[in-house]
Amino acid sequence: QVLLVESGGGLVQAGESLRLSCVASARTSVSMAWFRQAPGKEREFVAAIMWSGGTDHAGSVKGRFTISRDNARNTVYLQMNSLKPEDTGVYYCAAGTYSRRQQAYDYWGQGTQVTVSS
Repeated sequence: QVLLVESGGGLVQAGESLRLSCVASARTSVSMAWFRQAPGKEREFVAAIMWSGGTDHAGSVKGRFTISRDNARNTVYLQMNSLKPEDTGVYYCAAGTYSRRQQAYDYWGQGTQVTVSS
């Protein structure tokens, strides 16, 4: 069992930045990902990073968000720049097999709220 704990969410204005962190309770030689869920919408893929360091970012965030990981600290980050109101939602960290599909991930955090005001 791997516990994932997210932090770093908050309320910001459009154009500002936030950095989300996700700490795993144990070393995981698996892919890590961020998903988000806006009010009234389904959870969607944001970004993923493989153990090798390869990354994948959704088109809606490419060029603005960057996923990274520190394997020594069992931590994955999501640097979010140039935030837009449509980025508002609960952001979830996940660990599992690389995919853009939620079903590929075995472990999930509780989520952290990101709110972007216009």
